[in-house]
Amino acid sequence: QVQLVESGGGLVQPGGSLRLSCAASGNIFRPNVMGWYRQAPGKQRGLVATITSGGSADYADSVKGRFTISRDNAKNAVYLQMNSLKPEDTAVYYCNIRGLYNVDYNYWGQGNQVTVSS
Repeated sequence: QVQLVESGGGLVQPGGSLRLSCAASGNIFRPNVMGWYRQAPGKQRGLVATITSGGSADYADSVKGRFTISRDNAKNAVYLQMNSLKPEDTAVYYCNIRGLYNVDYNYWGQGNQVTVSS
């Protein structure tokens, strides 16, 4: 089993910044991909950004140039720096860890609300 504990969400004004953190513990399988997904009301959960244990990152087009994903392999942690936030970024953000080659290894955090509003 793997536990993912998220922190850093909240309320921010448009144009502001937030940093999300997620720490994984338990049976950490490597190589893996850690990432962030989000779900807005009435919409499906979708990709925000992912990063492999080797440091290769991928972003949704809607966040490129504004969000930066990073990770600390020693701490089994992943971070999401969100800048120039827009109201459409409002969603519940979920941390995820999955095996790079093992499709059965896939765990989610509890979700963290991010609200962008004036």
